Amino acid sequence: MLTITIPEIELFDDVKQEFTSSKAQTIQLEHSLVSLSKWESKWLKPFLSKEKKTATESIDYIKCMTITQKVDPEVYQYLPKKILDEVSDYIDAPMTATTIKSEKTNGSREIVTSELIYYWMIALNIPFECQKWHLNRLLTLINVCDIKTRPPKKMNKKEIINRNKALNAARRKSANTTG
Repeated sequence: MLTITIPEIELFDDVKQEFTSSKAQTIQLEHSLVSLSKWESKWLKPFLSKEKKTATESIDYIKCMTITQKVDPEVYQYLPKKILDEVSDYIDAPMTATTIKSEKTNGSREIVTSELIYYWMIALNIPFECQKWHLNRLLTLINVCDIKTRPPKKMNKKEIINRNKALNAARRKSANTTG
């Protein structure tokens, strides 16, 4: 969870021809599967794509991430760059100590949406409470579960020969024989 404080901002109202100010507000954000599905249901496109988001789409995702109740919608329109950078860093953070050695693949062209992530959770028996976790942590858990449930990789002939040589050498050593 990320807690940000949006500072008080003084603005000029062109219609009333007067200065107005917004109150400083502290809000809590959560980059989770829940916020991802809210955003996708509104924009009808995948959030986790390489396609660049518009400023409006990005601000709306911050709204979807907000778990604080009764936030004035106007505060989102004047977020300082410092806060936007902080939110971006939070979204990109791994939120776990687990690292996964990537295997050389051609890269999946599968479009990842919230429904696909929910499917992975169901297929891997991950409880729905995890939908409120930081999204990167949830995706890491899904990868770990996927890796651990895969059948063992078959060895090629060279790997089998090397393994057998090592086993035979260990047996000869333990039996004190030469062959």
